[in-house]
Amino acid sequence: MLADSTWSRYGRKVYLLKRIRAIVIVIAVISVVIVGVLAASRFQNDVVSEKRELLRVWNEGGYEQAREISKNALLNDPVDYFMLTINGFSAYQLGISQINNQNTIHFIDECIFSLRKALIQNNSASVDGRVCYVLGKAYGYKGVEYSDLAVKYLEMADNVSYDASDIPEYLGLAYAAYGDYRSSVEAFSRAFVPGSHPSDNLLLSIARSYMAMEDYDMAISYLRRCIDVSFDSRTVVLSRLMLAEIYVAVNDYDNAEAQYLSIISDTGDSANVNFLLGELYSLRGDATRARSQWRLAYRQDPAHAGARARLNI
Repeated sequence: MLADSTWSRYGRKVYLLKRIRAIVIVIAVISVVIVGVLAASRFQNDVVSEKRELLRVWNEGGYEQAREISKNALLNDPVDYFMLTINGFSAYQLGISQINNQNTIHFIDECIFSLRKALIQNNSASVDGRVCYVLGKAYGYKGVEYSDLAVKYLEMADNVSYDASDIPEYLGLAYAAYGDYRSSVEAFSRAFVPGSHPSDNLLLSIARSYMAMEDYDMAISYLRRCIDVSFDSRTVVLSRLMLAEIYVAVNDYDNAEAQYLSIISDTGDSANVNFLLGELYSLRGDATRARSQWRLAYRQDPAHAGARARLNI
């Protein structure tokens, strides 16, 4: 009996020790979980605070600072959608503000890398029109060989009805670079806002697309409209040069000559315009006047390649 009683007391002690050990383990686990939750909560609050501050910087136009903050944050979390979009947007803004084209492309490449990555990380069922819109414009800066991608992302932004008034104009430019002039004209036509005055660039772009389709009547109408409404002398000169090119193409040499003479009358002698007048007189079969214009062009610009070639200099 004594042995049984002693064993019973020993068994209870062992049982109690096991219970205590289990309770201690549970408490330790709970403590670790609580510490982890608190740390995660504190970290989450820090992240939210950082993103709120970054958004403030972005909204105030601090694109360089926004790029640096987002770039550093992406070192810790390379797939953070918010940081990727801010990095892409700020890189784009910095890119288009550069004077040197090489610097522009550097920022544009960073923009494209971040925004393409953001599209992959987008967990939303809907397409983010902002990202597609900026991506399309960014690819437009990359050159003609990227015009298909500019069209792709601008169309995606357009299809989700992203509210940006310049999408039709950029789409028109992208279509034209891609060689789809009919779609280009259709997109440009959507850029006209009733009651507003279209930009010189828009009118010239539409005219170029019609010229590429050899719809010269429509091209002429837009070029004449540009001449009538533009306050920029360079735009007027360019419009007249394009008009002269059309008139030469349709063998209307008198109207072509009138455009060249109008440029000289408005802006003074130009080596290039005098050279083109020489080309026009040559087409007419007037070799004497042609050589006279080429010599005039050469005197104004001894390095003019066309005049030198025509005069065998």
